[in-house]
Amino acid sequence: MTTTATATKQFMTSEQLLNDWQGHRNLTRRVIEAFPEKDLFEFSIGGMRTFAKLAMELIGIAGPALKGIVEGTTEAYNEEAFVPKSKEELLKKWDEETEVINHYFNLISEERFQETFNLFGQYEFPVYQNILYFVDNEVHHRGQGYVYLRALGIEPPFFWERF
Repeated sequence: MTTTATATKQFMTSEQLLNDWQGHRNLTRRVIEAFPEKDLFEFSIGGMRTFAKLAMELIGIAGPALKGIVEGTTEAYNEEAFVPKSKEELLKKWDEETEVINHYFNLISEERFQETFNLFGQYEFPVYQNILYFVDNEVHHRGQGYVYLRALGIEPPFFWERF
């Protein structure tokens, strides 16, 4: 099958992509809030990481990765860059990273989304694929948080209420 039509409209603007991502972040924040503090840092199932550790991973990837994309740096991912001692500290850092994401995301031109970038010096993909990975990774880990909350007898936030 051959087609000669050329797409002239884009599916989604970068602003819409950022808003979608921030909706996911808003929901993940509410999942963090739903955990009792002790369980946030101690509860896990089947040897998986605690939800605090999963949230720390998300914090350690998105903002630093976008900064690296904008500045052209490929520093390695640092799993221990942030180690909170309380839920309040984790949520504060989450909110700070939301602003970092907004800042650096808005510095990426439309053309740059198609450029290949070696994220953390390990993952060489187009910028847009790296950003979609950040969202996918967050959704994946948030799903783990939902399982944890349900195992603790806590009703998680509705997954469709992201804003």
